[in-house]
Amino acid sequence: MSRYERWNGLLSLLASRGRLSVEEAADELSVSAATIRRDFDQLAQQQMLTRTRGGAVAHTVTYDLPLRYKSARLASEKQRIAAVAADLVEPGAVVGVNGGTTTTEVARALATRADLPADGASPAVTVVTNALNIAGELVVRPHIKIVLTGGVALPQSYELVGPLANGVFDQVTLDMAFLGVSGLDVERGATCANEDEASINRQMAVRAERVVVVADGSKLGERAFAKICGIGEVDMLVTDERADTRPYEEAGIKVVRA
Repeated sequence: MSRYERWNGLLSLLASRGRLSVEEAADELSVSAATIRRDFDQLAQQQMLTRTRGGAVAHTVTYDLPLRYKSARLASEKQRIAAVAADLVEPGAVVGVNGGTTTTEVARALATRADLPADGASPAVTVVTNALNIAGELVVRPHIKIVLTGGVALPQSYELVGPLANGVFDQVTLDMAFLGVSGLDVERGATCANEDEASINRQMAVRAERVVVVADGSKLGERAFAKICGIGEVDMLVTDERADTRPYEEAGIKVVRA
C-alpha cells in the first residue's frame, strides 16, 4: 500500500468515526504503528486532521485528499484508460472534461496525439473544462482551444463550481463529455462526493451528444454523496481490463477496456 493509499484510508476512517487511535489505524491498514504516527504527523502539518495524544481526530475541513496525492493511485491504469479515451475524439470536436485524476490524464493524452497537428487555420480540438489544472496544462498547446468556466475554485479537485461555472454550459454544445466520477453504479448512476461538482458535471453531461465515463475498476459498483446523472444517460464506459463490467453492458452501456 502506497503512502497516498494509506492517507486516503486514514481520512476515510476519520470521516466515518471522527476519532482514530494509532493502534486502530495500524490494525485497519495492516501497517506498523510507527508508519501511522508519521502519516498522522504529515497530514496534521497539512491541516487535514488534528493530532492528539495517541491518535487523531477529524479536522473541520473536507476529508478528501487533494488531487495531487490521488494521482499516484492506480496511475498506470488511469494512463491506459486515458489513451483509449483520447482516441475517441474526432479532429475538430468540442469536448467537455471535468476535474479528476483520470480526466487529467485524458487531457494529457489528447494534447499529445500525433494526428492532431496545428495547421493554424482552426483548433484541432476545443476543450471546455471547469478544471484549473487541465486548463493550465492545455493552454500552452496551440492546436487546442481552451474554454474555461468561471466559478469558485475547490482546493481539493481544482474545479470551478457555482452559478458562474454552470452558466457557461448554458451557452455551448459538446460533441462528447468525459466524466471522472467517484462511483458508478447501475442503480444509482454516476456520483461524486461534492454536490457543487455534481451540479456542473450534470450540466456538462446534458450539453453533450455522448457521455463517456472514464473510471478504473475501483469506482465501479461504488456510490458517493451527490448524483451526477443516471446510468441511462451514460453512453460509454472506459475502464481497466480487470474491472467487472458485465452489469454495465447489461444496462446497455458500451464498455471499452484499456
